[in-house]
Amino acid sequence: MTDFDRSDDQELFVAWQALIEKHSVSPRAAEIGASLLAAWGQPHRRYHTIDHLRDVLAHVDEMAAHALDPDAVRLAAWYHDAVYRGVPDDEEHSAQRAEKDLTTLQLAPGLVGEVARLVRLTAAHNPTPGDRNGETLCDADLAILAAPADRYAAYRAAVHDEYAYLPHDTFRSGRATVLQALLDGPAVYRTPHARQRWETQARINIRAELHQLCPPPAS
Repeated sequence: MTDFDRSDDQELFVAWQALIEKHSVSPRAAEIGASLLAAWGQPHRRYHTIDHLRDVLAHVDEMAAHALDPDAVRLAAWYHDAVYRGVPDDEEHSAQRAEKDLTTLQLAPGLVGEVARLVRLTAAHNPTPGDRNGETLCDADLAILAAPADRYAAYRAAVHDEYAYLPHDTFRSGRATVLQALLDGPAVYRTPHARQRWETQARINIRAELHQLCPPPAS
């Protein structure tokens, strides 16, 4: 058994092993799971941390009935920010890591391909209508947008810290573009469960953040 600093990290490790054991008998499952958790625990991360992984996995479980392949979505959640440097190709490199690791674990090629596809979807969070696996993963990843005001403020600050290397105006413009795209889409969330529970609060939070990022000109 691998040792971790926190008991809840140990619980995540056990959950990883239980998930992999459904699809693989490779003896390397523990090694790869520990390496994944180490990646999520890198010190430069502020929001995209093990706590975020835990939250996304919990939300996937919450919406699992919507997914056509809940285990593919769970595996994609494990990998969706496995590589995180705050640059545009993070999702692509995360998908490539998923392909490499899961192939090493001898998972079925179709499952490996679906996991990698789902990880790549999180670059834009814009699944095709009817893509139930993609809708489930993207909604789980974006659930933080509907958090209570104090938690949302902490999330905003953590994301800003992760992009501290960017000039402030560059970050502000990029962040505003992402948020406005979410508001301009058909809905922030795509699953019925998430739309019912989270859509209204997410829109309130996003509009408030946009107002702070791009305040209207004084009259």
